[in-house]
Amino acid sequence: MSRPGRDDSPDRLYTLTGGRAESGPDSPFDLVTLVVAECDPTPGMPSEHASILRITHLPTAVVELAAELKLPVSITKILLGDLLAAGRVSARHPRKAVVPDPDVLEQVLVGLRNL
Repeated sequence: MSRPGRDDSPDRLYTLTGGRAESGPDSPFDLVTLVVAECDPTPGMPSEHASILRITHLPTAVVELAAELKLPVSITKILLGDLLAAGRVSARHPRKAVVPDPDVLEQVLVGLRNL
């Protein structure tokens, strides 16, 4: 069984990204960044861009998007960068989990033991 994107022709990937190998140092995308489409696909748009816009109608993580497209994450990030620059998608980082205060947790534990 092959992994997604591993069997793709290097020529195809080169063509998809216009020869770019990296998304750039200021890329806002990491594996868990949520991507949301800001518009619908338009006629004449590259099929991969149109697929991204259809998939990201609801917030979708970059890693999920890459799996759905069957493309390497690095290629997906480059395509997302193009769409972000054109204003067709927005990137949201998931909220960080709020870590409860250890003192509060200790009080809850003591309260549970007293039951």
